[in-house]
Amino acid sequence: MLTFVLDASAVLRFVDNEAGADRVRAILLGSADGGSTVEISPVNWGEVIYILATRPNSQAALALAYDIFERGASSHAATVQRAARAGLLKLKYNLGYADAFALELAQDSQDHVLVTADFDFKSAEEDVKIEFLPAKNRP
Repeated sequence: MLTFVLDASAVLRFVDNEAGADRVRAILLGSADGGSTVEISPVNWGEVIYILATRPNSQAALALAYDIFERGASSHAATVQRAARAGLLKLKYNLGYADAFALELAQDSQDHVLVTADFDFKSAEEDVKIEFLPAKNRP
């Protein structure tokens, strides 16, 4: 079964209803229907909560973010082993540490696809399946 791994940028695109939000919504609906699964690293989840909590009047956005788990997303513990692998991935691909956790989770199997709006992951696309959300429209 296909597993979609959402990084913080994908979750924020969904919450902010920006470019790619419809794709993330479709992924979440597919998971709710049992056609696929959705996973989020707890480190990426913490990043989402931090970013949303820094915004004024963040309660509605936080509620929408938590709705992702009500739609069937799951998370794996950030174990010592996962943290070590993420550290090595950060080094190998020159990623942020939280980003490396998403990549590490996406490496769990050939059926995992990382969904992101962060083009810093381009350096890893030969080694991991990555679906890039569209770039934001610039004013």
